[in-house]
Amino acid sequence: MTQDKKKRVVIKVGSSSLTSRQGEISRRKLEKLADEIVLLKDEGYEVVFVSSGAVAAGYRKLGCLERPTTLPEKQAAASIGQGLLIEAYSELFLSHGYVASQILITRSDFSDENRYNNVRNTLNVLLERGIIPIVNENDTVTVDRLKFGDNDTLSAKVAGLIEADKLIVLSDIDGLYDSNPNDNKQAKLLQKVREITPEIEAAAGGSGSTVGTGGMKSKIDAAKIAMASGISTFLGKAGVPNILIDAVNHTAKGTYFETEKNTLNLNHKKQWIAFNSGTEGELIINSEAKTSLLKHKQSILPSGIHDVKGYFRKGAVIIIKDTAGEEIGRGVINYSSEKLKTLSTDAHENDKIVVNIDYLVCHLELSIPVGL
Repeated sequence: MTQDKKKRVVIKVGSSSLTSRQGEISRRKLEKLADEIVLLKDEGYEVVFVSSGAVAAGYRKLGCLERPTTLPEKQAAASIGQGLLIEAYSELFLSHGYVASQILITRSDFSDENRYNNVRNTLNVLLERGIIPIVNENDTVTVDRLKFGDNDTLSAKVAGLIEADKLIVLSDIDGLYDSNPNDNKQAKLLQKVREITPEIEAAAGGSGSTVGTGGMKSKIDAAKIAMASGISTFLGKAGVPNILIDAVNHTAKGTYFETEKNTLNLNHKKQWIAFNSGTEGELIINSEAKTSLLKHKQSILPSGIHDVKGYFRKGAVIIIKDTAGEEIGRGVINYSSEKLKTLSTDAHENDKIVVNIDYLVCHLELSIPVGL
């Protein structure tokens, strides 16, 4: 690989792949994983590592005999575990001559555009300097309404953020099957997926793990987000020798979710709007406006406005829906909610005025739910 065009890889490993049967973090598994990541680094790849396991690493040090179930105990365990994990990773990577850093993120860091860009800039600097950023959700302070849900989703959004070439998701299963292999011994591994169909979603079941938070559905959702950003995704089993090198070389056993780079031309602004922005209101439009908007993907006339919900200022990100309540997409509006209400009241007199919806991202454009 030429050094002037390094490829970027985001690797996500779940808690169940880092813990022992007793539910504690396994030093042996950490060492093996670090060795695999080092192989990628030695080959010239830039690597971001999204690691779960903070709660699993810390709950016994908190005095709990079993994994905690209450939010305060989980957050307290995470506050201990984050330190233990980054200390272990730093030591392991330094023994190979690589420096690791830690980035703890909450959903609100991504929903605010300035903070979103700050995270991207920080990651770019670290990667360009040869550092291995270790990313995790900041479980110590995050409440449910501000959570990504699981690190599968987080890893996909990080992959889009840094324009990664590949997302690798490792767990306790070796890929996506056409049915649950625990229930059906004849289930077949799907080696290549170019489109996530309703049938594929129906085949996605739970992981059965008592340690992690994400099942197969969350991994399918992560693949959707990555594919929408033009990023191929690999799903395979952690602990398999040379799994990371084989995954980037397309020779590993698992499922490859394949897409052409930048086929959707989803730039950073549209990525942020589609998957991360906090919307401030809704614009309900009639069928004629919907047809026009889907065709021209930018503007409607005031006569197309059926209703305006919420209070928002010019430049806010809003949701656009049809009169049946179906979400069409979202984008940046060029008028405030009060101005839009005024324009729609005298719609025919104001039809020389154009209501722009900039950076519009439509559901049909992505073939996946915007806001995932």
